[in-house]
Amino acid sequence: MHTIDLNCDMAEGFNNEALLMPYISSVNIACGYHAGNEAIMQQTVELALVHHVAIGAHPGFADKTNFGRTEMKLPPAEVYDLVANQVFLLQKIAHWSDAKLHHVKPHGALYNMSARDPVLANTIAQSVFDVDPSLILFGLSGSYSVTEAQKLGLKTASEVFADRTYRNDGSLTPRANANAMIGSDEKCVHHVLQMIEQQTVTSVSGRHVPILAETICLHGDGPHAVNFAAVIHKTLQKHFIQIEPVQH
Repeated sequence: MHTIDLNCDMAEGFNNEALLMPYISSVNIACGYHAGNEAIMQQTVELALVHHVAIGAHPGFADKTNFGRTEMKLPPAEVYDLVANQVFLLQKIAHWSDAKLHHVKPHGALYNMSARDPVLANTIAQSVFDVDPSLILFGLSGSYSVTEAQKLGLKTASEVFADRTYRNDGSLTPRANANAMIGSDEKCVHHVLQMIEQQTVTSVSGRHVPILAETICLHGDGPHAVNFAAVIHKTLQKHFIQIEPVQH
């Protein structure tokens, strides 16, 4: 039997957390820099506890204007502090509810940049390790985000995306491209099952690209987020694929 983690980015101000939470096993909580605030973080932590969903920090660039999706060139020391401060903040908030952090997943431009830049990936991984070496780092399958973290002894989860298309090199199609997002239930389900059962993804040019699917992301801000979550959850159950958080 296959087992997969289904994660979702939340606490970003879209007010659909209560609708999404029943379908997922891990939540990535925005830490107030690219979106959200402490009150929303607290509410999302408490909702995750009700649904027995693993709690993770979702640190991003301090850029609410662009939702953390614009690349910023920062010195390694600033990136280190950027990540550590956000993880510490969510740790503090989780502690108020007697909850414990399970993982960290960088957001947006920070995530994509670290996937292709080993120095940035190492900086992020070191920051997470120094905050809590038991945390799991979520990173793009086959990228520096995963390999640099593993070099430090940090546990990782190779991530794939339910609602995003891929290029031939295994990277995500940039959001600026018209074909970056998957828009239909049928395509989404086929895409997800292929990634889990075959450990490949079909690129936008039709090539089968090898990937490792340990956790699957569904963006909470997508227009189809709730519907996709429900359809994916139902499909995985139908195929006897168990949904549960990545194990430490």
